[in-house]
Amino acid sequence: MKNYTKYKRGYFMPPYPCMKWAEKEYIDKAPAWCSVDLRDGNQALIVPMSLEEKLEFFAKLVEIGFKEIEIGFPAASETEYEFCRTLIEKDLIPDDVTIQVLTQSREHIIKKTFEAVEGCKHAIVHLYNSTSVAQREQVFRKSKEEIKQIAVSGAILCEEYRKKLGADYLFEYSPESFTGTEPEYALEVCNAVLDVWKPTPERKVIINLPVTVEMSMPHVYASQIEYMCENMKYRENVVVSLHPHNDRGCAVADSEMGLLAGADRIEGTCFGNGERTGNVDIVTLAMNMFTHGVDPQLDFSDMPSLVEIYERVTRMKVNARTPYAGSLVFAAFSGSHQDAIAKGMKWRDEKDPEHWNVPYLPIDPKDVGREYDGDVIRINSQSGKGGIGFLLNKQYGYSLPKKMAEDFGYAVKSVSDHRHAELMPNEIYDIFKERYLNISEPCNVSEAHYVQNADGSITAKITAVMKPTNEIKIYEATGNGRLDAVACALKDALGIDFILDAYEQHALERHSKSEAVSYVSIVIDGKTYWGAGRHSDIIVSSVRALVSAINNARK
Repeated sequence: MKNYTKYKRGYFMPPYPCMKWAEKEYIDKAPAWCSVDLRDGNQALIVPMSLEEKLEFFAKLVEIGFKEIEIGFPAASETEYEFCRTLIEKDLIPDDVTIQVLTQSREHIIKKTFEAVEGCKHAIVHLYNSTSVAQREQVFRKSKEEIKQIAVSGAILCEEYRKKLGADYLFEYSPESFTGTEPEYALEVCNAVLDVWKPTPERKVIINLPVTVEMSMPHVYASQIEYMCENMKYRENVVVSLHPHNDRGCAVADSEMGLLAGADRIEGTCFGNGERTGNVDIVTLAMNMFTHGVDPQLDFSDMPSLVEIYERVTRMKVNARTPYAGSLVFAAFSGSHQDAIAKGMKWRDEKDPEHWNVPYLPIDPKDVGREYDGDVIRINSQSGKGGIGFLLNKQYGYSLPKKMAEDFGYAVKSVSDHRHAELMPNEIYDIFKERYLNISEPCNVSEAHYVQNADGSITAKITAVMKPTNEIKIYEATGNGRLDAVACALKDALGIDFILDAYEQHALERHSKSEAVSYVSIVIDGKTYWGAGRHSDIIVSSVRALVSAINNARK
């Protein structure tokens, strides 16, 4: 591309190497979570949420398990202010949930913010001002000392207003645009704020280090976080928080590495909605921990309902390939993938293992409220016999012989290929019925009687009906079993020769009454034809399967 020389790396490395985080393998406990869907997420919407929609979404966030929820910037608009007051005055905030409100470091805004939270049992007042080189030079045109003084002045005002209200609110400070700030200077500003607030074990302070704009690879952010954690004053009484945005598509990686580097808390949104490319996706981040056997302390077991509410109140869409939540994230169209999943699920049924380890499925779809049928195995022209057979078995109870499943797989793929469309389970079942099940034309056996002979053989007397003339003929033949005797009689009736090649049967467990399904293949001139029969009598079902195979051959 042209113009690449216009850009340079705008971030700053710590003054010494900070790589202890790289020695850790995984995140072994959940951080404190703070949803900013109602503030950062809401301000990024084309049509911001109404009061009623905010209230509904707030209730869902509480249900999921968020204990800290940033509800808005109450001094920014009457809508934001009204939402805050509604939550407080209607007592909609559970005792174990803390709301968070955002304020710039300006006195009239701080004053309005404290008015908004008056009477709230548990609140976090989140103070911020920007500290990056670009903001200092271009927006504020102030020196480092002047920018630091903005932060300190705001911290002093927050403490004064808190004391006036006699409230026990917690404080949070963000050096906005942290990733574009020299780490030593960001540390200096944060420590100056901490000297004002003087955190204690009873009243800890949150220092939030946001990726306001993503500028570096994730390991650089981790090094910056490690430097801050190692050098921050009052560290044992400080909750180090991360607020990653996703400009480089690395917000989840930034968060995971930042937690390894010593952070304690994450601010983000469900599904990553936020300014520009969005915030960190808390669903993905939490579910990543879940796949490592770590309780994320958030409950996404009913993912479909969360997706439904999110899409309705935000007017945004969860992409079909969004990790864990998208409509297609568990879907396998590839034949080899479907075959591996089907065999993996069968292995689980046989072995009942303690831990989940199914090929191509990083988690059990049921753990997030999804179903195997229609969610995991999806059928199109790329699908294979394993997946098609798996779906037919799970949905309708038919367990096809291996060779028949292969024949059926080609039939289904051909239909999908000609339609240029995915096939639904009911459409696949229709193909199965039309192609194999109880095929009664052009020949049908309407009646069969059997006699056990002294030598152990069976004589069958059958009534055969021929379409389209409806000619009725009676034939009799002897064989080494009922099905073999009927086969011999049909050879005479139709004047054809075939080999009865395969026969399998099983009970149809997914039916309300006891029924049997039989599968038969015959070979004529080296070519195999399949049929299936279904009836409450196993002998009748096997004869129907044989007749279906013969009719398929005659077609």
